[in-house]
Amino acid sequence: MLLRLAIVGILAATHSAGAPVDAVRRPFSDLKPQATFHVGRTADWVLVAAGSVWVGSTGPNAISRIDPAANRVTASVALPGPACAGLTAGFGALWSPICGKPGGLAKIDLATARLETVFPVGPGVPEGGIAASPDSLWAPRDDKGRLQRIDPKNGHVRQTLDLCAGAENPAYAAGFVWVTCSAGAAIVRIAADTGRAAGQTPTGPHPRFLAADRRSVWTLNQGDGSVTRIDAVSGRVLATIRVNTPGHGGDIQVGGGRVWTTLAGTPLSLIDPGENRLERQWVGAGGDSLNYGFGSIWLTDYNRGLLQRFPVSRDWSAAPDK
Repeated sequence: MLLRLAIVGILAATHSAGAPVDAVRRPFSDLKPQATFHVGRTADWVLVAAGSVWVGSTGPNAISRIDPAANRVTASVALPGPACAGLTAGFGALWSPICGKPGGLAKIDLATARLETVFPVGPGVPEGGIAASPDSLWAPRDDKGRLQRIDPKNGHVRQTLDLCAGAENPAYAAGFVWVTCSAGAAIVRIAADTGRAAGQTPTGPHPRFLAADRRSVWTLNQGDGSVTRIDAVSGRVLATIRVNTPGHGGDIQVGGGRVWTTLAGTPLSLIDPGENRLERQWVGAGGDSLNYGFGSIWLTDYNRGLLQRFPVSRDWSAAPDK
């Protein structure tokens, strides 16, 4: 079934200037990792699920499982191609879109770290994403703005939705599937139970990656390096936060009462959601994808094939220097 969304209205953003970016910047070398894992030629996509940390790699094409209590890799799951479009957990499994020919969707058992199957549902685009709602998986179908709803039992496409240019990254929150329109400046939301349009909200330019919790959805806007905060129930813009990290790639996650972003050259930025402001930013070599779990930030250095663990310190969220 095809669905064409209409814009339901333009909502005004609340801008949060905060301190000047230069005032909160620190060298990335100031942060010392507790543990470093070399997982391949490149490292990308980090997921925290089932008491473990999972990270994708090329050279080898694999998903590695890390035990955070022991700080060691406990499994490496070989894939028939590169993990290229996000990771998600749901229905007792880890799901990884695989690029290449023919491509597919890998299902990995979270308990045993074994590859169960690869459904013949190729990712629509690299650098896209995948999300799990209570009864479905959601992933881009192609680069024409179409999103597919996938049955996790058999990999069949249950529904196809025609959304917006650059509809490539979904996330699930508050009963909706949220999808960024990376070719424009908006995010759309779909009722997860029916697959029907529920609204569209303006963001900063070229949003691609996004994160969500029960209250808010956050978009990392590649056009100007800002972050847009959106109410997860109403779809209203709550704030636009200047992070000053424009450019291709990067990642955004929510955890530990903070919002975290990364981009090559600016490996880590910390946003205080209580104040809607950038609190700290570390610059230097490294970065590209991240997640929060077990009191730590787990951050990849894509080009060196590394995943590093940084325990979060109270000093990180100290007030900016006057």
